[in-house]
Amino acid sequence: MLIFLFFVILYGANAWFIAENFRIVYDDRIPWDGYFSFDNRAIVQTGGGFERHPLSNYFFDCIRDFALWISGNRYDSVFRLVLSLFSTVVISLANVQIFKYLNNIIQLPLKISLLILAFYGLFVTNILLSFTPETYTYTLLFLSIFNYYSARKIQEEKAISFGATIFGSVFIGGLTITNIIKVYIPFLFEKKIFWNWKKIGMAVAKIATSVVVFVFLFMLRLNFNFQNFLNKTEEQYDKFSQPKVTPLWDMIYSWFFGGNILFSNYEIRDYHNKDKTFYYKALFMDVYTSAVPYIFIALVLVMMTWSVFKNYKNKLVWILVITFLFDVLVHCILKFGLHTSYIYGGHFVFVYPLLLGWLFFSFREKAMITSLIFGMLLIMTVYIGVNNFYRITEFYQFLETYYR
Repeated sequence: MLIFLFFVILYGANAWFIAENFRIVYDDRIPWDGYFSFDNRAIVQTGGGFERHPLSNYFFDCIRDFALWISGNRYDSVFRLVLSLFSTVVISLANVQIFKYLNNIIQLPLKISLLILAFYGLFVTNILLSFTPETYTYTLLFLSIFNYYSARKIQEEKAISFGATIFGSVFIGGLTITNIIKVYIPFLFEKKIFWNWKKIGMAVAKIATSVVVFVFLFMLRLNFNFQNFLNKTEEQYDKFSQPKVTPLWDMIYSWFFGGNILFSNYEIRDYHNKDKTFYYKALFMDVYTSAVPYIFIALVLVMMTWSVFKNYKNKLVWILVITFLFDVLVHCILKFGLHTSYIYGGHFVFVYPLLLGWLFFSFREKAMITSLIFGMLLIMTVYIGVNNFYRITEFYQFLETYYR
């Protein structure tokens, strides 16, 4: 409860300030990309494109209607504030799930769990999503919950239930269709599943049932016009996977790996709505321009890789690794949305603190190494806090100039 309240106050103050004073969170004239390529208006009004977010319209209809009820049916600062505070509560709850995993699954000492949580809580993804009404905001919560639940079941050598599989598929896959795969990854690691035909049959039945429920709800939204989904998917892939001017390695390093953790410099572009009746400024992240951020992200990746090697026999670690590698495949290899991959952190960023937790676990009997890692992480936490706070003040200046 204290952790939840701490993050609600921390993120909530930022969310309140932005929603109360600036129109960036929701402006009916801004269709997309107002800041960092988030499509707030589209998500709030329609749930986003059905080809990527198949069931999110049902979800966001409820949130929008509630916010309008509170604001007296006006799209004003009260409306923005309700949307932003929903995001604050959701990201704070997601952070609680991370703490529960560190505390209950890995069973780290409290001071280590709190340090990892502080480090994670300062990530770009958490800061941005804590005031942004987006599918990624809720995806991060649902993935964190399901990951904790499935880890608990595997640790206790129990099966994942029918209900959890169905709800996971609908809520996680419904918000972003590719994430449905992550609901099924833990089945690969249930105890002796490949040596027992009954267990295999039950797992297949759970997955098949959840897929049937998901597909039925999805087709219902499409009015059973599946060809439209295929056409839209092809359009979206062509649009979001084209190579950009930035070198591929730097897009992967600065935006996919780094952009979800550490803010970089910003770049401002001129945008307009479809009929060119409203012109506005949009803010994007540039690649890193100094050596320090590159070194910082390299340290994070080294610690994660070190964790995997030290825990290569651990099923729960491999669930995290496969989950993360799936996003590497989608964004870095297939290059879907790679040029703005810093917005996709809600799909995988929870893996970072958990792998760091397993790294500490692997050295639980070696006090000196544990102390060295703890000291390094403490320094990194201070650096990420200073860097991201400074960049947020620059973000405020952008809002003050263009979105007052």
